[in-house]
Amino acid sequence: MNVTSGQPAPPEAQDSKLARWLVIAVLCAMLVAASVLGYLGWTSTDTSVPASGYVALVLGVVFSLVVGVGLMALVFYSSRKGYDEPVVLIREPESDPDDGRTDPR
Repeated sequence: MNVTSGQPAPPEAQDSKLARWLVIAVLCAMLVAASVLGYLGWTSTDTSVPASGYVALVLGVVFSLVVGVGLMALVFYSSRKGYDEPVVLIREPESDPDDGRTDPR
């Protein structure tokens, strides 16, 4: 590792490629494991879902979509109206003691 002007040298391109492929391999392995567990969980039982279960599933999905769309609409609305801007302190003008007016406080 070479040091020039107090800064460490950047990692070599070969190390970067190896790390990238390692991350991709780990993520692919996790995807395969999740798919196998999902398939086993789906096919491990022979029970049927009653109609009320499907109704509850549909209502849950619709409610989740309504909440998600509503929150995203609020995010866009507040962004367009400027509610997301940083706070700016606006100072009140100080009264001049020589003008004869009294401070209302």
